[in-house]
Amino acid sequence: MKKTLFTLVAALSLAGAALADHEPGHKVLVLKNRNGVAILGYDAVAYFTDNKPAQGSPKFSSEYEGANYHFASTEHKALFDANPAKYAPAYGGYCGYAASIDRLSPISPEWFQIIDGRLILQHNKKAYDKFNADLKGNLAKADQNWPGLLIRNGTGGKTLVNINRKGVALEGRDPVSYFTDGKPAKGDPKIEATYNGALYHFVSQEHRETFERSPAKYAPAFGGFCGYAASINKVKPVDVNLWSIVDDRLILQHSKKAVELWNKDVRGNLDMADRNWPGLVEHATAGTMANSKYPLTWPGFYDYTSLSRRLPPMGGGSMTAHNASLERTPMPSDLDWPGF
Repeated sequence: MKKTLFTLVAALSLAGAALADHEPGHKVLVLKNRNGVAILGYDAVAYFTDNKPAQGSPKFSSEYEGANYHFASTEHKALFDANPAKYAPAYGGYCGYAASIDRLSPISPEWFQIIDGRLILQHNKKAYDKFNADLKGNLAKADQNWPGLLIRNGTGGKTLVNINRKGVALEGRDPVSYFTDGKPAKGDPKIEATYNGALYHFVSQEHRETFERSPAKYAPAFGGFCGYAASINKVKPVDVNLWSIVDDRLILQHSKKAVELWNKDVRGNLDMADRNWPGLVEHATAGTMANSKYPLTWPGFYDYTSLSRRLPPMGGGSMTAHNASLERTPMPSDLDWPGF
């Protein structure tokens, strides 16, 4: 087998203890960076107490609704922990104006306002001005649209996404182009959206807007990892040029052999992948697997139970982690196994 180098980075978002009290099926939708951090690391409490954006520190952090919040001081962390719903930004930290037009757009932390005790962030000055041109009306529209955005795009709080060193999914390919153009077109880094901690690039503003209306529809299934691997309870990187649309879902594969095996029983393999994926995410984001001190890597098919045995135990508490990247030549034991 030809040996190749690849880099694989996984964005891991671990919901904190707050999720333990939620009913089964509870969904969360929070704007996070590739490290699972909300508001790009800015202190949510500072907006209220200091009326300005202040950079938080990882030394003072808390988990809430699947995201990690950083604070400028222990006092701010204590205030947040006492009432996180009060300080967490409205609309999951996504742009308020975008929510008013039924989209999910990233934000600039410096563009904010407190309205009726709610922190509302905006994408830029243009969004801020448009939102405030009809504040009452746009606020009502955003409130009306948010439940639908949450239902369509929310997750159970834990996510596992295949990204590169810069946090970009699909190696920069436009996810919408797979559906509309029938090919993985290279996106423009200047035309960008974010979802579940991953950045997506697009060939046009039209494609970005399409994605932002329903990112869960266009983001690849199984976090952008190999569909066939998920069907056999494994996680493996992909070739972005090996893909198919099944039940309106983008499925990527690792190799031509994986495509061949997947196509032998598409329906059965998809069903098995759907059954296995929650467990794969759970293993990848729980316990030792979420400890950023011991980064996660996938040089081949890893069995999470055996991998976790090789990692030292972590301390108590929940964590959001982003692993370091790995570049090396896969060994035969990684890739050369029967049937793949």
